[in-house]
Amino acid sequence: MSHPRLFPLIQRFVAAFALLVLVAGCATTPTETMLAVPAPAQKYAAVVIDGKSGKTLFEANSTAPRYPASLTKMMTLYLLFEALDQGRVSKTTPIPVSDNAARQPPTKLRFRRGETIDVDSAIRAITVKSANDVAVAVAEYLGGSEQAFAAMMTAKARQIGMRSTVFRNASGLPDAGQLTTARDMAVLGTALRARFPQHFHYFSESDFMFRGRLVRGHNDMLGRVRGVNGIKTGYIRASGFNIVTSYDADGRRLILVVMGADSARRRNDHVEALIQRNLSPASNTTTRLLYAGEQ
Repeated sequence: MSHPRLFPLIQRFVAAFALLVLVAGCATTPTETMLAVPAPAQKYAAVVIDGKSGKTLFEANSTAPRYPASLTKMMTLYLLFEALDQGRVSKTTPIPVSDNAARQPPTKLRFRRGETIDVDSAIRAITVKSANDVAVAVAEYLGGSEQAFAAMMTAKARQIGMRSTVFRNASGLPDAGQLTTARDMAVLGTALRARFPQHFHYFSESDFMFRGRLVRGHNDMLGRVRGVNGIKTGYIRASGFNIVTSYDADGRRLILVVMGADSARRRNDHVEALIQRNLSPASNTTTRLLYAGEQ
């Protein structure tokens, strides 16, 4: 017995099923978006970490060796904050500035022989001004010498989970042996925020008064993007423009690291783009990086 009326129904069912398969296929095929990178591939490194879950939201060259530049001072401050919490110094403790410290190249506050700086001002000088003379003075005071303090910095790096970082000085001034990774810098930024919440406000300051004059900072991300509350910038010629950025707003918490940018402005633009992408990430999307100099 034949059923001629069933054939049109079967044909319509097959056509509808094929359309559903096609739509499902389109929905599961990743779309590609472009992200302009303000650095050549050999200098660029970046990572974005969810500050609550610890999940990596974005990374590129995140474990490749890079020069930290003044991001180094984050570890100098870590050890100074530890000394504060342990009572080895107070915020009014005077730190002598040696001739060696005073001879450091800019950026610096410029001290004369025999002068001192209190710990509270030293923290601000390092976070806001990225003062090399003050970083060395802190290193000499806490470590006896900058070399000994650098060894303490490297030991602390290992202790908190920075696997690939070696410090040779307290400032980040050029040294071929002073190396880190974007991921290690994210570990350090996260540790500073978690370990020293009572001191973290220093990283959100954009200026401070010192000896009657206003000293302005370098971190233009502060005040530019709502929710950004630190942490530190850095630059030497070998590294390019680096930054570690903390974001905390509307229940979201991020730590972002960008290294190797060809200008501070383009680095900041890139950080802002990464923040926006990771606050509301598009599902089923892959990212293709377009490095500086590529067509």
